[in-house]
Amino acid sequence: QANLLKKYNRIEEYKMLISYSQEVINGDKTNREGHAAKVYFNALFGTGFSRVSANEINSALDYGYTIFLSYINREVVLNGCVTQLGIKHCNEFNEFNLSSDLIEPFRVIVDDYVLSNKPPFPLDKNYKYQLIGLLSTKINYNGQNVYLSNAISHSVKSVIDALDNKDVKKVKLYEF
Repeated sequence: QANLLKKYNRIEEYKMLISYSQEVINGDKTNREGHAAKVYFNALFGTGFSRVSANEINSALDYGYTIFLSYINREVVLNGCVTQLGIKHCNEFNEFNLSSDLIEPFRVIVDDYVLSNKPPFPLDKNYKYQLIGLLSTKINYNGQNVYLSNAISHSVKSVIDALDNKDVKKVKLYEF
C-alpha cells in the first residue's frame, strides 16, 4: 500500500505508512493497522472517503477483492487446506480466514485499478469484466513477468509449504 502511495506521489502518506508498519506490535494494540488504512484510503480517494459508504469506489473495491478472494479460496482448497483456519484472521464468522490473510498483498492491485479507472455506479457489466480481467494481467513476481493468477497460485502454495515445513523462507509473495 505504501508503494502505491509512492507511485501516485503521496510521499507524506507513504512515509506515514512506513512508520506505522514499523510501530505495529503483537495484537496491534495501538491500532496502527487501522490508522494506516485511514491514511491510505484518504490519500487515494479523498479525506471524505470511508470504506463503509455506499458508492462507486467501494462497490468496485469490494467486487475486485471478491474476485481475488474467490481465486485464492480455490487455490487454498487445491493445496489441501481449509479456508476457515487463518494465520492472523481468526473470526469464527469468517469462512475465509486463511484466504483473508493471503489476499492482503494483492488488494493493492485492485486499489490501483479503481483509482486509475473511475467506476460507474452502479457497476456495469463491462467494468466488472475489467476487474475480472485483472487476473490475466502480467506482474513481476519473484523476478519474472507472470500472469497475476499464476502469481497468486504460487504465493498460496509457498505460504502453505512454509507452514507445512515451519520455514518462513519458503514464502514468496508479490510486492507492488
